[in-house]
Amino acid sequence: MSSSSTFVTTPPPTQPAHSHRRSTKRREGASLPWRYLGYVGYYVGAGLISGAVVHHPMDPARYSMIAGSGVLVFLVATVLNDFILASEKPALSRVLRVLGTSTMLSFGLGMLSGGMQHFADLPYRCAVLIPLGIVLSFVAYFLKEDKTPWRRIFGLMGLAVLIVTAITFAGLRHIAPTMAEQPGGHTHSDVVTEKDSGEGHDGGQGSGTVKPTSKPTAPTKDTDPSEEPGHDDGHQH
Repeated sequence: MSSSSTFVTTPPPTQPAHSHRRSTKRREGASLPWRYLGYVGYYVGAGLISGAVVHHPMDPARYSMIAGSGVLVFLVATVLNDFILASEKPALSRVLRVLGTSTMLSFGLGMLSGGMQHFADLPYRCAVLIPLGIVLSFVAYFLKEDKTPWRRIFGLMGLAVLIVTAITFAGLRHIAPTMAEQPGGHTHSDVVTEKDSGEGHDGGQGSGTVKPTSKPTAPTKDTDPSEEPGHDDGHQH
């Protein structure tokens, strides 16, 4: 055999690589329920905010608390998904950026979904909330996820979103008077009106002149029950 001839053999795949894949799958399977809770937190938080931003004028104190609760739930879900379950731990600047933009994103999604849901009830208010939600959610998402967000926000994509927002606002403001004039149905303004009218009706009964009901006159002591008309007890005196 010549000394110059060499044989190159490829080693078979080692067992550690296979075990590493199995451990990775095991970790992903173990974290799946927590990721589910994180996504539930996203949607529940956005849902609470969507109801709060639409109904806020009806009871500011109550719906401010609901909006704050929605932001808290959304931020807890963000911490769970982006930090605790993340493969790489982000720096402090990244943490602050994600938390701030997640708050913006939660309000943007809440305005958009709540405005679309309640447009028939509060058309003028929702005609502002929907376009504002489009812009706020777009800016917040790219500030949170993109490494160079300003190029997209102020680029062609940002211009397209701005045009869509302007058309949406103009169209909803044009439709809003028609929606407000439609008779029938139950709206949020009807609830307030019915409540006020009910209070006014009760107050009117207390302040107005009401004819007193006539009480039945009791029979006098010297009146014999047997002499009353229609009275017959079968006893002869």
